[in-house]
Amino acid sequence: MLWTAAAVVTLAFLIALEIAARHYGVPGPITNQAREVIFAPKSGPLLYASMALMLVVLPWRQRFIAIGAAVGIDIVFFLVRWAVDAKMMFGNGALWVIIGCAVIAVTRRTGPERVLLLKGVGLGLLLVAGRKTGDAWLLITSKTRPQVLDQYVATADHALGNPSWVAGKIVDATGAVGAHVLDYVYIQLAVAAVVVALYQLRNVASEGRFPGHHLVRTFLVIGLLGPGIYMIYPVVGPIFAYGADGGHWAVANLWPDTPPSVVTPQHMPFNEITPRNCMPSLHTAWATTIFIHSRKGPRALRYAGVFWLIATLGATLGFGYHYGADIVAGVVFAYTIDAALRAYDRGWDRAGIQLVAYGTVVFTAFLLSYRFLPMEMARYPWLFGPLLLVAMSSVVYGYLRTARLWEPKAAPAKPLEPQPELV
Repeated sequence: MLWTAAAVVTLAFLIALEIAARHYGVPGPITNQAREVIFAPKSGPLLYASMALMLVVLPWRQRFIAIGAAVGIDIVFFLVRWAVDAKMMFGNGALWVIIGCAVIAVTRRTGPERVLLLKGVGLGLLLVAGRKTGDAWLLITSKTRPQVLDQYVATADHALGNPSWVAGKIVDATGAVGAHVLDYVYIQLAVAAVVVALYQLRNVASEGRFPGHHLVRTFLVIGLLGPGIYMIYPVVGPIFAYGADGGHWAVANLWPDTPPSVVTPQHMPFNEITPRNCMPSLHTAWATTIFIHSRKGPRALRYAGVFWLIATLGATLGFGYHYGADIVAGVVFAYTIDAALRAYDRGWDRAGIQLVAYGTVVFTAFLLSYRFLPMEMARYPWLFGPLLLVAMSSVVYGYLRTARLWEPKAAPAKPLEPQPELV
């Protein structure tokens, strides 16, 4: 019943976004996803990553058959597109396999096997739909929020030492190689999440069920709730508000060479194209979630989680997409949501309620301070900068302490029985 209710709510949400996008004269998430059945997909790696999530419910023999079918279909599409000189991109085969498995589940499977396969299909399609709904959300933020709060966040960012301007200079100094690496990490964040999720879901086919808590749940909930904050707190980012990419809408062409001066911030109008997708930094929240869920994996996965988090922070700041204040808020946002989902699985015990409530209070305090105390934060960076970092760290510490309480206790070792002494 829970999965059915989630499917109904998701479908209603997609229909609402489709209607909203159509209102602004562009296709919505349902139309865009339907087009990718035939036309070139926007992201082939994402579709194959989604198929990989679905395959966790199948035994190995069926996985190989599904992968072979996807590759074969993509080869056919490649040859047709090459012949008609159309846009080249792979991924249609993966989407066809996901849809085919849905049909097989309804027509050929029964009982628990049908339910498990439908869950796998739903998990794969949710990842794909999340990308499409994100694009629709970004369009809505740009159309419905004509004024942005970048001046407030940029002023408050003085408390953290203007990290976006510092990181921007560092990325420029690394040249094309550093920029290309960070750009790849930034774009393929969902693929990295799938790698961690595949490790967590590796036993689904053999056990016949999904684990109670895994990365994909937190990833999707962050993507669902984050755009709501965008609507409340619209921010476009330093490269647009203070850089050349903002054109005549920018305050000045300052990023990344000259940090903005401390002056009384004001609402500023901006174009109807640039998404208001900065506060909080969802890329930071997602990378933080990857880091959290990679901690129990093998050493290579743990190292990859650390690398992806550091590289994502470098990209979000170094490319001018976010302010430091966005990053701090994104970390708290991620830990609070992951704690809420874990507490939900455990039945909302006292420790879980306290942790989620505390994280929510800290996140709200961040937003209010950026909006109503930016001048004070800029004038006293020695006070507010450490306060922001300590508040963020306290949420992380609270999560780690509570997670240790939730871990199952290891059974004490049985004492060795005394052995008779040899004579």
